[in-house]
Amino acid sequence: MSQRQRTQVGIIGAGPAGLLLARLLEVHGIESVVLEARTRDYVEARIRAGVLEQGTVALLEEAGVAERLRREGLVHDGAEIATGGRRVRIDFRALTGKTVTVYGQTEITKDLIAARLAAGGPIVWEAKDVALHDIETARPRLTYDHAGATHELVCDFIAGCDGFHGVSRSALPASSRQAFERVYPFGWLGILADVAPCSSELIYAHHDRGFALASMRSPTRSRYYIQCDLDEKLEDWPDERIWQELKVRLDCEPPPNITTGPTIEKSIAPLRSFVSTPMQHGRLFLAGDAAHIVPPTGAKGLNLAASDVHYLSRALIAYYKKQDDSLCRAYGDTALARVWKAERFSWWMTTLLHKLHKKTSFEAQMQRAELDYLASSRAAQTALAENYVGLPF
Repeated sequence: MSQRQRTQVGIIGAGPAGLLLARLLEVHGIESVVLEARTRDYVEARIRAGVLEQGTVALLEEAGVAERLRREGLVHDGAEIATGGRRVRIDFRALTGKTVTVYGQTEITKDLIAARLAAGGPIVWEAKDVALHDIETARPRLTYDHAGATHELVCDFIAGCDGFHGVSRSALPASSRQAFERVYPFGWLGILADVAPCSSELIYAHHDRGFALASMRSPTRSRYYIQCDLDEKLEDWPDERIWQELKVRLDCEPPPNITTGPTIEKSIAPLRSFVSTPMQHGRLFLAGDAAHIVPPTGAKGLNLAASDVHYLSRALIAYYKKQDDSLCRAYGDTALARVWKAERFSWWMTTLLHKLHKKTSFEAQMQRAELDYLASSRAAQTALAENYVGLPF
């Protein structure tokens, strides 16, 4: 049996991008329906990023979902680069007047879901075989299967927030779609452990054995990453080996106080830079990982999704409240201008800090020269800081 429903904005994907967009629209009285292929338990358990730009925090406050973030989030005034046995602190607050906040994407997702459901906003979990129709018309449609029935959702607009592997991007005409991609020849082994962080701020380490990152989720939960080969398996990395490798790669002055313990989550992820253009066609808009991926080195993935949502929410609010479609028409170009700057910074951080070349190569000497310049130049540190804390919307 087929069932038909009507809404103003159909949103595909209940990740942070889709949920934040739905919440911001809801604050302004704009209706939406969120379709999610996975279960709520699966979505709320995904381990993802945790460093938020001030602009992202401001959007969450605007959406009315920042109460727990303000209570539990860790505000960081800077971060450190470890290279050549020393730690160089980049003082975000002194250099830019801005900070970042450590608060896990998992927690943001939980907060957004709770707010959505408390306000009675619909989320369709386990929406299968989602398909987009008539995106070039004034009445685009979504069809999907749920609970044994086929459903049709008629919208004014569709927001594709369903990630890199979602269906939204493929709905754009192949003749106009173009992809730009860089796949990096290594991965990140990431772990979570219920131990105190080794430092009060993040440490990005460049080492002859490979990159490492010391991060955290709370004062009692640490997040670490190690550069590894793409063909390595988790069984190759027992906890003892991980902690030993971290102690080697984070060996610098002053020495971080690494507390070891059992890992509670462990994964290996590939790194890529990816942008698909255009980010809109007809009444379909792409946001977040559906349109672009950044390597996690620059802490830009979640923040770039929030940037898209900032532009898209403003465009839709202007359309419904002022009958002004100019921001909708400009959305793709406006969002992409900021996307490419974040892609550049993430690519630069990745190529600067990872082991990519033989130690005796010209390229390796250039890495060292760049790191030495960063350590000695306030101008270089300011450029890093202003990109890390987030360029203006």
